[in-house]
Amino acid sequence: MAKKQHVIGVIPARYGSSRFRGKVLAEIAGKPMIQWVYEQANQSQMLDQLFVAVDDPRVLKCVEGFGGKAVMTSADHQSGTDRIAEAVEKIQTDIVVNIQGDQPLLDPKMIDEAVLPMIEDTTVQMSTLKIKIREEDYTDPAVVKVVVDKNDFALYFSRSFIPYPRDKVAVNVYEHVGLYVYRKDFLRTISEMPQSYLEKIEMLEQLRVLENGYRIKVIETKSKHAAGVSVDTPADLARVEKLIKEMNLT
Repeated sequence: MAKKQHVIGVIPARYGSSRFRGKVLAEIAGKPMIQWVYEQANQSQMLDQLFVAVDDPRVLKCVEGFGGKAVMTSADHQSGTDRIAEAVEKIQTDIVVNIQGDQPLLDPKMIDEAVLPMIEDTTVQMSTLKIKIREEDYTDPAVVKVVVDKNDFALYFSRSFIPYPRDKVAVNVYEHVGLYVYRKDFLRTISEMPQSYLEKIEMLEQLRVLENGYRIKVIETKSKHAAGVSVDTPADLARVEKLIKEMNLT
């Protein structure tokens, strides 16, 4: 019988967000955003442990205040991946889930969907999610697209419209949902790679993996609210709070 694989979730929570400083502590319907994310993620059936990787004592105090587990990391990391790699360095685990700290409406089932292919196939080093998007989002550079091969491994991620229908044929366009799962050793490998050429152009760190010849499994999520729930600006807070009330999550 195969050994059970240990899975931990890590939420990178950087206080000094360039677009919205301190957003992880911004209040939404009476709770800080990081608490919403933590409580949603904690409902996953696949996670054995859940941590928040913080870089500021204010976030550490907040997480511990609502009963969450936090790990202090350097404030100098350039990406969430690097922060998570430091956070799990001394933790015994097989699989690590990178859970975005700005998605208070995270569906915990999405975590389970992304982890499952790693459990079923030990040769898969990394996995993520996608969701079909509306035509009006095809050319929006803020909506990252992904195309996959016949075995659902990523061919490319882009802010551009891909695949482009030259002859105006019907096309399915998918948004990449930024939830990542890695084998712990592979996470360390990624964090040690320098930024790649395409990664710098598109500002998408997952391209570093593809450019170095590795594969990423991409699963289509069944969640009905996987896209469009990130908080990137103060204006997003009211929109998300309205959705929280509509979904009776308060």
